[in-house]
Amino acid sequence: MGTFNITFPGNKKVDIHFKKFELSTDQRKENGGDESAPEPFELFLASLGACAGIYAKSFCDSRKLSTKGMHLTLEPFFKEGQKLMEKIEFRLHVTPDFPEKYIKAVIKSMNGCAVKNQLHPDLKTDTTVVYTKE
Repeated sequence: MGTFNITFPGNKKVDIHFKKFELSTDQRKENGGDESAPEPFELFLASLGACAGIYAKSFCDSRKLSTKGMHLTLEPFFKEGQKLMEKIEFRLHVTPDFPEKYIKAVIKSMNGCAVKNQLHPDLKTDTTVVYTKE
């Protein structure tokens, strides 16, 4: 995978350099940042969604299923009074023509996400498929 190099360009900004890529992070203004980029925790959640999303997309591609109109939502839930997540809900929104026979299989595929599988086993995840209106 290689080395990730972390730099500090100013104020609360932190940049991550790896391979040929650069990601920038910042903090909210209320935390002393400039809100010029996502916070690191937001990138963590985005990576979970991107990983589950590519697993769903690859599942559909391998079966020649259209992904037009398909999208994924991710919603974290936190323990009461704490900053620790207790649950993450993944919802794959599909069009009415998505074959019902593939729902369990696409969920199983999404649950194989490599990023998600690094989470602590006590953290609950709920992955479902929701049909959207056309």
